[in-house]
Amino acid sequence: MTANHTEAYRDPELTRQLSDEINQISHQPIRLMEVCGTHTVSIFRHGIRDLLPDTITLVSGPGCPVCVTAQGEIDAFVEIARKEDVIVTTFGDLIRVPGSASSLEKERAEGRDIRVVYSVMDALSIARKNQNKQVVFLGIGFETTVPTIAAAVLTAREMKIPNFCLFSAHKTVPPALTALMETRETKINGFILPGHVSVVIGLDAYRQFFKKYRVPCVAGGFEPADILQAIRMLVDQIESGSPALANAYPRAVTKDGNPKARATIEQVFKPADAIWRGIGPIPASGLRLREAFADMDGGKRMEIEPSEVEDPKGCACGEILTGMKNPPACPLYKKKCTPMHPVGPCMVSTEGTCAAYYRYHEDSLLRS
Repeated sequence: MTANHTEAYRDPELTRQLSDEINQISHQPIRLMEVCGTHTVSIFRHGIRDLLPDTITLVSGPGCPVCVTAQGEIDAFVEIARKEDVIVTTFGDLIRVPGSASSLEKERAEGRDIRVVYSVMDALSIARKNQNKQVVFLGIGFETTVPTIAAAVLTAREMKIPNFCLFSAHKTVPPALTALMETRETKINGFILPGHVSVVIGLDAYRQFFKKYRVPCVAGGFEPADILQAIRMLVDQIESGSPALANAYPRAVTKDGNPKARATIEQVFKPADAIWRGIGPIPASGLRLREAFADMDGGKRMEIEPSEVEDPKGCACGEILTGMKNPPACPLYKKKCTPMHPVGPCMVSTEGTCAAYYRYHEDSLLRS
């Protein structure tokens, strides 16, 4: 996508027009959830909330990969890092998430070999250069990043890199939407579906969910006009009583998604139950390596299985991830929990709701 093409979706006149249309057609109070951490940051950065009428409340959902990683999984990562002759490789945000008693950042400060990588292929390179050690890649994230990780597993098998393994804590979006609709406290009138995930899985991946709940759903892009267009479509559906599964990001999202990427995921992974921070166990919402790749399962190789662990006392990350609270309602927000000294992952990740609130808005400007 060229810079000029992107700029077209940041055009002030276009965003003003969409904002005016939303203000004209919105009459009843509604709550819309963006199910993507990148959406959350973009909404704050561009001041989207300030362009909307008081009838519309935007809440952030479980769309931050680091944030939904369960406390028990963080503790498992720390336990792996403490093992002898092990190199842990991970993406950057994860190392600062506090576990029950430690974090990967603290373990690295104490001498554990924990390396931040920018690609899973970097982890493969580390494994080839350190054949006397086990290299564990900590796999977190949604369908967006899973294809490249699946490709790395296939590459490791093809290149015969026996000391590389994957600890999969990946999660998939559609089952989480079902869990949100089944939670009584979560009152959502419509969903802005995640753009990057939808590029991979396609709009049809949400079809079964939509047919069951008939809640308005619109896939959206990340520029101001993209987000406002998705909101406008949702408001129109709600006001007219005509829920639909729609696409406001047609330049990137298609009906079927990316068949090659989906085929790679299905070749390497199978659905599995998973625990989401703030939501709990969700059936078939995780991804585990298939039997053909069981020898590359980091959990089995390290003999470590995550257990259910309570979130930090007083931390409201779980309620924030399910749209039941905004960050200022958390008793720890800006007090014990800050970006420099985070208590929960929502304040750690660049896509975390608490971090976005902290960076872009003062409490007096926020809507609850």
